[in-house]
Amino acid sequence: MSAHHQTKLPHGKMPELRVMPMPADANVHGDVFGGWIMAQVDIAGSLPAVRRANGRVATIAVNSFLFKQPVFVGDLLSFYAEVVKVGNTSITVNVEVYAERNRLQSETVKVTEATLTYVATDENRKPRPIPPLPATVNEAVMKA
Repeated sequence: MSAHHQTKLPHGKMPELRVMPMPADANVHGDVFGGWIMAQVDIAGSLPAVRRANGRVATIAVNSFLFKQPVFVGDLLSFYAEVVKVGNTSITVNVEVYAERNRLQSETVKVTEATLTYVATDENRKPRPIPPLPATVNEAVMKA
C-alpha cells in the first residue's frame, strides 16, 4: 500500500460503528465480501437516521457506493455517518469507512464511501413525517 493512500481517522468525530471482519466474511483469499461491507454501511447509516427521525426508518435507496480500497480479514473498520439532507419523510446519510491495517504500524486507509436514503416509518411501516428539530437553548432565549 503506498503512502499516497495513507490517511487518518476523522479528527473530532466518533464512529457510528466499529467492527473487524472475520474469516466467514471473506472469500478464500481473505478479501472481505462487498455485500458484507454494504450491510455494515447500511447499519451505520441507519443509526443517525433513526436518531433524526426519532424512530423507525427503512432503507429506500443506495444513492452511491464506492469501494476505494480492498478490505481484509483482521482490518479494524470504523464507520462514520452524517445526515446530509432531511426531507418530509426521508433522511439522506453519507457514510465513510476507514480500515486500520497492521495496527502495530497503524496504517489507516479510507476503503468505502456511500450515500443512502432512509424513510421514516410508522408502526404500520408506512411513511411518516420527520419531526422538527427541538429548539436550541439560544433559539428559545431569542423567542422569549
